[in-house]
Amino acid sequence: MKIFKVTQEINLRDFTDTVYPQGGFCFNALLKAKDIKVNGMRVNRNIGLKSGDEVIYYTSQKQEEKLSHNLVYEDANIYVADKYSGVSSEGLSSELCTKGEFYAVHRLDRNTEGLIIFAKTKTAEKELLTAFKERRVNKKYIALCKNSFIQKSGVLTAYLLKDGERGKVSVYPAPRKDAVKIITEYRVIKERGDLALVEIILHTGKTHQIRAHTAFSGFPVLGDEKYGDCALNKKYAAKRQRLIAKYLSFDLSGELSYLNAMTFESGFSL
Repeated sequence: MKIFKVTQEINLRDFTDTVYPQGGFCFNALLKAKDIKVNGMRVNRNIGLKSGDEVIYYTSQKQEEKLSHNLVYEDANIYVADKYSGVSSEGLSSELCTKGEFYAVHRLDRNTEGLIIFAKTKTAEKELLTAFKERRVNKKYIALCKNSFIQKSGVLTAYLLKDGERGKVSVYPAPRKDAVKIITEYRVIKERGDLALVEIILHTGKTHQIRAHTAFSGFPVLGDEKYGDCALNKKYAAKRQRLIAKYLSFDLSGELSYLNAMTFESGFSL
């Protein structure tokens, strides 16, 4: 059993994702079994919550022990986690903060696996936030994409427009009002019939950039239910995007410059 207090207006699913990764994994099962109580009442649907509400999750021991991540590296300044698909960055951050001081400096989509770094001091947080802003953190992703490549490698440029209300973005070939420029580099590593294993490097880091840009370019990520190819997803029974934040390296200064000699690698594979 886990008990949480609500501090803002939010729906139950989003609250669960934010505070309790293990509850997020089995959210639908918990609702079906009425194993969530809100203010003492069992619920079976995604209801709205308000500040001051109490939420209790009656998760089993097996559900509570399900891992949100694997530890890749930790020292006095940073914590590098290998996040499981299905875990929100916010939920992972909340879980870690129950163990001490952790500061989120970037995020991954809920259904993207792989490397995510947290600062453990305010000094490290400041340095990492600056490094991410200045593109001095090097991230490489791997993805399974629809194998419709005309060129096996390239650098793609387009313009992305975010729709916050829909939780989605649109990609356009030319500039337009409020759209931001995106640059995505890719290289086909291995072809697997109608799928291809692809390495992807972001030269800009915008919301849903990899998923939206690859889909716009004709080779969507397998399992992406928002931007992907429905027929391909159905063929492979893929309901979560096959996308991993695989490698992480740095070009830092100051107290964290020792990290420049390290490259971290996710243990997940495709």
